[in-house]
Amino acid sequence: MSLLKVDNIHVYYGAIHAIKGISFEVNEGEIVTLIGANGAGKSTTLNTIAGLLKPRSGAITFEGRNLLGMKAHKLVSQGMALCPEGRRIFQLMTVRENLEMGGYSRPPQEIEGSLEDVFTRFPRLREREKQVAGTLSGGEQQMLAMGRALMSKPKLLMLDEPSMGLAPILVEQIFDIIKELHDAGTTILLVEQNAQMALSIADRAYVLGTGRITMSGNAAEVLSDDGVRKAYLGG
Repeated sequence: MSLLKVDNIHVYYGAIHAIKGISFEVNEGEIVTLIGANGAGKSTTLNTIAGLLKPRSGAITFEGRNLLGMKAHKLVSQGMALCPEGRRIFQLMTVRENLEMGGYSRPPQEIEGSLEDVFTRFPRLREREKQVAGTLSGGEQQMLAMGRALMSKPKLLMLDEPSMGLAPILVEQIFDIIKELHDAGTTILLVEQNAQMALSIADRAYVLGTGRITMSGNAAEVLSDDGVRKAYLGG
């Protein structure tokens, strides 16, 4: 069943035509990845779906409901959460306070249960519960950003460059967590420059090139494509 459907959206930054009529869908229970070079429009696409940017034309539906015109904070209560590029944690707040901010759309009586779920999935965050978030390591900050997004119990979790700036061993840990989330029933839309890692865990993939989808298909097929390997995998 199609959970998210993006239909022929066009997005502009002033006079710059950043997204040029892309269409794709994410089915319930999938990991779908968008890969492409810097500037291809990956983050712009996620920010548009999340309501942070407004498309000039096209349609976005979630569970059959039209999302266009809906405020970003309302989309969270509809079941969508974005873990943004660069983490964007609240640097001066504690780990716990950051997580509580992520749960603002949930009834107050459910916050403690959501916190416990996040701490169970990210034991490091439990250890750092009272620590100021800006003093965490890069990997811990990424875990916090993902945990904050999970506090809203999303049906669709959108991850924007979760491995950016992390050491290889931490990249593996983050991707293990993404797989665990998927196995637990979360549908995931993943934007990632580490195409090899993204394609290795995804069900389906879309390749973006300067605002257009240039290829799509089963992730394993995309991974084995010669053009993709030369462009993104160094082979």
